[in-house]
Amino acid sequence: MAVNLTPQYFEAEEAYKKAKTPEERLECLRKMWILVPKHKASEKLQAELKTKLSGAREDVEKEAAKPKKGAGAAITRIPRQGAGQILILGAPNVGKSRILTRLTRATPEVAPYPFTTREPSAGMMDWKDVRVQLIDTPPITADMLEPVVSSMSRSCDGVALVIDLADDDLISATEAVLERLAAVKTKLVAEFPEDVEDPGIEYVKTMILANKSGAEDAEIRLDLAREAFGSRFPIHVLDAESGKGIEEVRDLLYQSLDVIRVYTKRQGKPADMENPYTLPRGSSITELARAIHRDLAETLKSAKLWGKGVSDGQMVPRDHELHDGDIAELQAG
Repeated sequence: MAVNLTPQYFEAEEAYKKAKTPEERLECLRKMWILVPKHKASEKLQAELKTKLSGAREDVEKEAAKPKKGAGAAITRIPRQGAGQILILGAPNVGKSRILTRLTRATPEVAPYPFTTREPSAGMMDWKDVRVQLIDTPPITADMLEPVVSSMSRSCDGVALVIDLADDDLISATEAVLERLAAVKTKLVAEFPEDVEDPGIEYVKTMILANKSGAEDAEIRLDLAREAFGSRFPIHVLDAESGKGIEEVRDLLYQSLDVIRVYTKRQGKPADMENPYTLPRGSSITELARAIHRDLAETLKSAKLWGKGVSDGQMVPRDHELHDGDIAELQAG
């Protein structure tokens, strides 16, 4: 079976050979990737293009990292906002950016070729009356892990690991992501271990998002993914392009944070039911006071509560455990 490359492909290939800068070579390779037919006969060529794309992107990153007169410091992290920060991780071309655009108002570049995402891109996901920060990240491969991704994966509140149900190599590609992170002492897990043997290892709560469920033979690949990873992570199926399953993912991402919403009110005033504080499940009145203002935890005189397990307006102690939907009135001394 012949590859049957188009004249447009050969034009892009010729431009690649004549390219003088890393950026020009990368752009030509991207065009070639789009134009190459995706079938059995072109698998070797596709693999070669992926390797060249990876190398070209590294060249672009190295060039960008060189000191330039007047250049500012590179962005190394995105400040945490909202109820929590969840990283969207995965191998190249799994659909991370499309998931971000479906769940937030962010507008990262989305294209059908690998390594489109060059740096982290954040968006805020609405869930009822709270927001969760989602961050699309550059892809991870066996030989590539951006330092910023490594750093953020150790400090985030959770990870959504995206796998591609249209990719026959999804098992090895996903294992490469897990192994590359493990090499920098970041272990993705479904639940935090009870006993930690090596305190240098950072365990990050993770779920798998099995994307592109509408692809041909997706069910077969999903069965393989469940066999390989189902005992290690919860797996949730979606198709970001069509939107199928995206709302269920919205709920699951919020729930994975395991937080509660607590509303506040001032004495003699109605409760503010639009801007809750989000706290880890099991938090107390003291933690709420600290979230409102760092000094309030020290000066707190009294607390009244409306909610689960109490009478309306009941006085509660500082160590009283809060529940989702509680309304608290705090008075400083």
